[in-house]
This record gives sequence, structure tokens and C-alpha cells, in this order.
Amino acid sequence: MTDYRDYLREELFPQMWCSGCSHGISLGSIARAMAALNLERHKTVVSTGIGCWGKADDYFRTHVFHGTHGRALSFATGIKVAKPELTVLALMGDGDGVTIGGNHFIHSARRNLDMTAIITNNFNYGMTGGQYSASSPEGSITTTSKYGTMEEGFDICSLAIASGATFVARVNPYHVTQMDKLIAEAIAHKGFSVVEILSNCPTYFARYNQKASAVEMMKYFKERSLSRKKYDALPEEEKENYFLTGKLHQVVKDDFHKKYKDLQKRARETAEEVS
Repeated sequence: MTDYRDYLREELFPQMWCSGCSHGISLGSIARAMAALNLERHKTVVSTGIGCWGKADDYFRTHVFHGTHGRALSFATGIKVAKPELTVLALMGDGDGVTIGGNHFIHSARRNLDMTAIITNNFNYGMTGGQYSASSPEGSITTTSKYGTMEEGFDICSLAIASGATFVARVNPYHVTQMDKLIAEAIAHKGFSVVEILSNCPTYFARYNQKASAVEMMKYFKERSLSRKKYDALPEEEKENYFLTGKLHQVVKDDFHKKYKDLQKRARETAEEVS
């Protein structure tokens, strides 16, 4: 197996994220998944947008593309369609991925393009001041919802499944071994894969919502993350207080490129018949 450090630009460490932020854990997990799959760095592309997690592209020793807010999947789509032989990952936060970039997310899922979306969900816009996002739980305190958000937050994984993603998983920064394994599975999967990473934001979300420290937030994720069997055993009224984690969905379907090649073949055959 390749050394995971080969995929990281360690000369740029220490990384720029706040003390206690779990993005560094996620960064290491992705690098270990790349190493486990022995990905060729010159055939791997990391696409990002704007936000705390959008800075992750700085630290990968692969091809990288840093785009505009909410558009990481748009750029990733263009790269993958133009060069289908490449392994493409789109790294987004909850604001970047399903709030500003929500429309791109659902259409990327329905296309089933063979690439991986990794969304670090810290339940707010961390880089721009802690405003609420589309994944902020109803009632949570943010800089723009001092008395609690009125809107119900997106369940990112349910949204991905409903939109057509063929591999969906949810992990947290406490259970790192599971994170490594499922990110590797997502990258290896043929089709559109989504991995939601529940993430610490000690500077804003944790502080405003009575999770006084990064350690306390990690304990919260540990205690509130359940496997399918344990989650399904809960009474319905209690489920909203827990996170269903692990591999949540995987199906085998023709991906975008397979369908596109079939379409090209039919078009050529029709053209030949006409001529």
C-alpha cells in the first residue's frame, strides 16, 4: 500500500483550521483512503469550492481545482466528462454542498456520474461567521438565528438517496477507522458516491449550542451515532436525537459514461442507416 503521506503537502502544515476543528481528521482519512486504493496522483483530481473545507485542496499532492462557492460539483462534472479516466473527488461543506450548491448536488446525483462527493457537515457556515445553513437542525443557535432556526434542516444522506446517488454513507470524526473504510469504498464505487462527515465547529456551532469544547462535541458524535440496527430499534420520537451512521445505501446502476457511450453508439448506427 502507498504511504498516505505521499498524497499530502506536509510542507504546508500546520493546517489553517481552528483548534478543535475536525477537518484535519477528515483530510487524513481521505489521504489514507487514496493510499489504500493506490491511486495514481497524476490521475486524481480534488475539486473544492469556498468555505473552511474548501481550503482542503491546498494540502493534497494531486491535481486540484479551487472554484467558486457552491460550484465544486459543477467543475468536477466538467473535469470527469472531459477526462473520464480520472478519479475525481468534490470536497464541500454543508453550505457549499447543499445550500448554495444544492441544485448542483441533486443533479449530480441523478446523473450518476462516476465521482465522489465528500461533504463535511458542521451545521453552519463556519468560514463566514457561523450563519445557519440548509443542514442546521431546527432550533439550533447560529449568528443569524439567535432564537433558534425555524426551518427543518436537510438530511443530506436522505437527499442524496432520493436524488439518485448510488453510494451513500455517513461517518463522524470519532470513528476514524470506519471513515477511512467508507471513503475508500465510495471512491472505488462505480457511480455517484456521497460521504457525509459530521464535523466539529468549536468556534461557532458547538459554542452556540452548549457543546463547550471540541472534546465535548466529539463525545456527542460518539454517543449519538448509531448503526442501522440500533437506530431502527429506537422509538420514532427519539430518532431525531441520533445520527444514523455507516453505509446507508449502495446500488449498482449504469453510470453516466456507460449511458453516454450507448447513446453515441445508437446515434452512429442511426446515421449509418440514414446514409
